Amino acid sequence: MKLYRRIEFAVLASLIIVLGTGCADAQGDSENPDMDQTETASLAVKTVNVTVVEVEPSSFTDFIRVAGQVEGRQDVMVSAEEMGPVSRVLVEKGQRVRRGQVILRLESSVLESQVAEAEAQAELSREQHERQRRLWEDEGIGTEMSYLQARYQADMQAARLNVLRTRLAKTAIRAPTSGVLEDRMVEVGEMATVGTPVARVVAVDSLKVVGGVPERMAGFVHQGDNAVISFDVFPGREFAGQVNFVGATVEAQSRTFAVEVVIANPDGQIKPNMVANMLLERLSLDDVIVVPQEVVIRTADGYQVHVVTERNGEAVAETRTVRLGPSYDDRVVVESGLETGDLLVMLGAQMVDDGTRVRVVVEGEG
Repeated sequence: MKLYRRIEFAVLASLIIVLGTGCADAQGDSENPDMDQTETASLAVKTVNVTVVEVEPSSFTDFIRVAGQVEGRQDVMVSAEEMGPVSRVLVEKGQRVRRGQVILRLESSVLESQVAEAEAQAELSREQHERQRRLWEDEGIGTEMSYLQARYQADMQAARLNVLRTRLAKTAIRAPTSGVLEDRMVEVGEMATVGTPVARVVAVDSLKVVGGVPERMAGFVHQGDNAVISFDVFPGREFAGQVNFVGATVEAQSRTFAVEVVIANPDGQIKPNMVANMLLERLSLDDVIVVPQEVVIRTADGYQVHVVTERNGEAVAETRTVRLGPSYDDRVVVESGLETGDLLVMLGAQMVDDGTRVRVVVEGEG
């Protein structure tokens, strides 16, 4: 009897242990869903730090990029107009000259003697004409033919004198334009003949940059358009210019047409034959909304950006579908989808979705 009770007690104890364990497991299972919901709620209210910029209208300019080369607007080869040996060199290579300044002088002693002789002949003919005129007109002496011959002789001698004086003046070779004496081809004592190049003068205060524009851009480039010129040798510097020539034909092999942009060069740092980067103004817009391309997100349906708005007293991200216009470099025009005053998400735009809670921070702030 005692043995039976001991067995009954053992079975009862085992049942109590099993029931207790089952209750504990059931209690644990009932608590786990509550923990998952807490974690999910925590994720739902996660806050993303973002930076924003207030949308404001601004200007936008689109450019065409073209490689170019600098040329002098006036690059003149000076030739001798009289024959003779070089007697003096008045300007050395590299020096600046003014328009009309004497660069070289040719030997002129022969012409000077001819001018002196012609002056005497012209003076004598003038005196003879004047006397013949008085005799014929005032006193009626002589013949009309004698009077006319004297007048024509005086005119002929005066014309001969003018020719010799002009030839004498041309023995002084002058700069045809202001600029720099880039080259001199003769030395003192060398013979210069008519038409022989003796010097080269390049105007450098104002230069032109020449380039070729692809034919597909023909409708966007016009005379008078603004341009910006830069040089790799002058990093960070830009030179404003204007298009003063647009070619009327397309070059068959390169399929480009020529353009020339005039730029000022007051300090003379820009030199002919330098390689230049030309930006030709293609489109200029005012009072448009322009945003960095990096904040625009491409989707299957188009493009979107995020702005910060308030919902239920909290700052959240709002997705806006936008229609884009022209772009240049890292800027793009937004034609619709944004309004003046919107707070556009900049840093953090890729980390938020519509409804994400956000905290607006200042750049550099942790």
